[in-house]
Amino acid sequence: MKQICILAAAALVAVSCGNAGKKAEAPAPAAPAQEQLRTVEVAPATARDVPQESVYSSAVEAYATNNIMPQQGGRIRKINVEVGDYVTNGQILAEMDRLQLDQLALQIQNDEIEYARLKGLYEKGGVSQSDFEAAELGYKVRRSNYENLLENTILRSPINGYVTARNFDVGDMFAMTAPLFTIQQVVPVKLLVGISESEYTKVKKGDTVELTADALPGRTFTGRVRRLYPTINPGTHTFNAEVIVQNGDRALRPGMYARVKVTFGVDRHIVLPDQAIVKQEGTGQRFVYILNEDSTVSYIPVGAGRHMGSEYEITSGLEEGQVVVVKGQAGLKDGMKVEVLNK
Repeated sequence: MKQICILAAAALVAVSCGNAGKKAEAPAPAAPAQEQLRTVEVAPATARDVPQESVYSSAVEAYATNNIMPQQGGRIRKINVEVGDYVTNGQILAEMDRLQLDQLALQIQNDEIEYARLKGLYEKGGVSQSDFEAAELGYKVRRSNYENLLENTILRSPINGYVTARNFDVGDMFAMTAPLFTIQQVVPVKLLVGISESEYTKVKKGDTVELTADALPGRTFTGRVRRLYPTINPGTHTFNAEVIVQNGDRALRPGMYARVKVTFGVDRHIVLPDQAIVKQEGTGQRFVYILNEDSTVSYIPVGAGRHMGSEYEITSGLEEGQVVVVKGQAGLKDGMKVEVLNK
């Protein structure tokens, strides 16, 4: 029994000595955590025909404005119209004192009788040619004076339009300090549209434009370019195009604020959702992220043209077929690897 205990102790010592010569092994390192990629949605850059349109603000103007007044002072005898009335060409607006007109009318009647008598004598040789021609000339001069006085005594409208001002009352002495009436023609109306000088060669006489007026929501009017002004305003770098709108129902009125849409043709450009455009603060420069074949993104500048609802026209910097990040741009950096959700 004693011998068995001694052998067991010896074996234990031998095992301990064998392990004492070995170093303790280090624990295996943990596997590195997988990097979390940012997720994005992409779309291919596609081109289509884009109408080249610009919207300009303008004000509606009367096609013609006439200030009605006699050529000389006098008392106002009668007024037939008020502000807001629609008048027609030739309609009597007012009458001035008729004393001089009536006196000249009586003289004309006498002249007509005397002219007829002298003409008969001249034809029979009872009056010389010089006397007859002098009498004829005097009659024609007085007749012309009568017609002129008639126009300045009975005042008529020279156009169709609205009375927009009346500055005197019945019984007033007209002193030529202001017109009696102002008449504005509203069928048609016109607008002077200040168009950017960069479009100068693209606008032609006869071009059709569309316009809306804030005072008439829901309505769109069509006009045509009638005249192009030949000079550029050096302060605003614009030129004026005169647009005529027929305005048959007289809905547009002078002074209304209008927005005029001018179309300069069609260009083929890439169009992207506006959410794909990244604006660089403080510079106005616009960028997009494009997806590379190795699943990284590149940050490239682009030229942005017209903003059409929820889309932007891209005029430079991008080629058709390139894949553009349209969602998930926040936090992206140039060269960053991403995961595409909508492959």
